[in-house]
Amino acid sequence: MKLGIMQPYFFPYLGYFSIIKHVDKFILFDTVQYIRHGWIDRNRILKPDNGWQYINVPLIKPNGRETLIKDLIVNNEVSWERKILSQLDHYKKKGPYYNCVMKLLYEIFSVKYDNIVSLNKNVIEKICSYIGFDKTLPVFSKMNLEIKEANTPDEWALNICKKIDGVTDYYNAPGGASFFDRTKYKAANINLYFHNIELNKYDQKREDFEVGLSIIDVMMFKSPEEISAMLNKYTLS
Repeated sequence: MKLGIMQPYFFPYLGYFSIIKHVDKFILFDTVQYIRHGWIDRNRILKPDNGWQYINVPLIKPNGRETLIKDLIVNNEVSWERKILSQLDHYKKKGPYYNCVMKLLYEIFSVKYDNIVSLNKNVIEKICSYIGFDKTLPVFSKMNLEIKEANTPDEWALNICKKIDGVTDYYNAPGGASFFDRTKYKAANINLYFHNIELNKYDQKREDFEVGLSIIDVMMFKSPEEISAMLNKYTLS
């Protein structure tokens, strides 16, 4: 079985969905410390003219530096959904799939979410379905899976792999290549792969291409079938 494990990101980029598509099981890992200025509560879209801007979900101020992702509460006293939708309004003029994407976002935002994990889980699952492959993503904190404490950052995934029957391959984002120790995985009879998506240019209807934006940007300019094909363009290292 091919397994992927990543933190629950907010409208993540193309590579995140490529891993989900090509593994048998993908776990949302939410029991680690929340790091500010990451991708849990924000992502990037185009600005109306040039460059990019953030979209984000306001959180109730985390209780100290040790707050875990699973404990992050969404601040629903702020109309963050309306703000995000207004930030996307400029795509109406240039994005051929604007109406389809906005319909999906209105559906996602019609639900009130108490915590960031439930929001991001629904976002990711709905987008997978929109692209053309249905996935149910288990949340680690709700799996009742007892694992050993990790001594190094690359051991979280390894310890989870060891506790799930049938795992033969673990797919990780390419950023982990700098600190994952292959020998640990080999010793556990698990093949470790780094999944490298090809972030090729697509027509954003402007001169300068902005790479690695939220999946929302891709969805505005590409059909679900085209996006699905883009997810297949990757290499394993």
